[in-house]
Amino acid sequence: MEYPTVISLNESELDLDALLAQITLPTTGACAIFTGMVRGQTLRGDAHDTAYLEYEGYQPMAESKMRQVAEEIRQKWPSIEGIAIVQRIGRLYPGTPTTLIACTAAHRNTGVFEAAHYGIDRLKEIVPVWKKEIGSQGEEWVEGNYHPKPGE
Repeated sequence: MEYPTVISLNESELDLDALLAQITLPTTGACAIFTGMVRGQTLRGDAHDTAYLEYEGYQPMAESKMRQVAEEIRQKWPSIEGIAIVQRIGRLYPGTPTTLIACTAAHRNTGVFEAAHYGIDRLKEIVPVWKKEIGSQGEEWVEGNYHPKPGE
């Protein structure tokens, strides 16, 4: 059976109902969702306010890596039915969702929580999306800690 996978890198607002409709099957009884959001206050380094974030990404490569994350989820958790991986780009303000990982399955105890957790961690590791933080102190590109190995 072919399970649904939704991959998206875009500037559109997240529509949770539409995304869930795309990854829900008649057998689906559980969905775990992680949504990252823009913080208005950041405690990294010196505490500071954030006016907005600017996200950029190279769509063909980012979507390819998002598909890789979905494939890794399916290999690790074969019971996962549907997967949605969405990353927003553009100017996003505090309180705005920036990314979403959703995994569906027949039951809650079949790995949906772990799969969604894995999905956001891998998205942050290997998907080429860049974030610039703009606030009253100026602007700064936010660097991640992970550096992909060859082949990732």
